[in-house]
Amino acid sequence: MFETLDPLFLSEYRLSIMSILYSKSQAEFTDLKNLITISSGNLSLQLAKLKNAQYIELKKQFKGNYPLTLCKITEAGKIALDHFFKSLESYRNYLSESDAVKEVIYYNY
Repeated sequence: MFETLDPLFLSEYRLSIMSILYSKSQAEFTDLKNLITISSGNLSLQLAKLKNAQYIELKKQFKGNYPLTLCKITEAGKIALDHFFKSLESYRNYLSESDAVKEVIYYNY
């Protein structure tokens, strides 16, 4: 009935990172940091977890004299994120089909 949810996406930060990368294909470290409002250290930790799962690739280079880290979603990352959202649908579909939930919804409104 319910599909398994990937525990890596149960973190708000990792889900945010993956959603941004899915829509943009790649982003700079500083852009992710500013969009998500996360510390550099915590972002590095979250990126490392996603990289270890092979959901993203990290490319380090220089922009002028400054280090630049580019983050890019992999095909495996896209598939995993698609599957995560499809799995969430199984939970939502259960709620929409449940008579008990409908009764609670109608009772409260």
